[in-house]
Amino acid sequence: MTNDEIIDLLRKAYSDEMETVMNYLTNSIVLDGVRAQEVKQGLRRDATEEELQHAQMIGERLKQLDARPPASMEFEPHQESLQPPEDPGDLLSVIDGVIEAENDAIDTYRSLITAAEEADDPVTEDLAVTILTDEESHRAEFKSYRREYS
Repeated sequence: MTNDEIIDLLRKAYSDEMETVMNYLTNSIVLDGVRAQEVKQGLRRDATEEELQHAQMIGERLKQLDARPPASMEFEPHQESLQPPEDPGDLLSVIDGVIEAENDAIDTYRSLITAAEEADDPVTEDLAVTILTDEESHRAEFKSYRREYS
């Protein structure tokens, strides 16, 4: 892997994290119902305390590599499954969307770990391992919601 390939993966990860922040926050606002409260709180917490922090860490790494994170005019959304449901009580569609988004993030960070390993870039590798741990934890949290709500 080359430095350019690592930068491309970091830019993708940054964009994905920012899109996740937007979608988690939106879903935490629009979901309704007594049963929705725990899911809403999980989404809001993950958006503000985890996903945004991931984006900041990735952005800093890009800067260290003499690159920059993508800005809004470069943004291309991909998380169709995380769009707010028409029915604000449809928790399962949001939970399934979160699990899909976390699976995608896990795949990205595993690719980044491999690329950084091959490029002898231990700093990026360590960053990707740290974020991968968080993403796997998020996925486990929402898989537990899935079992509870299905």
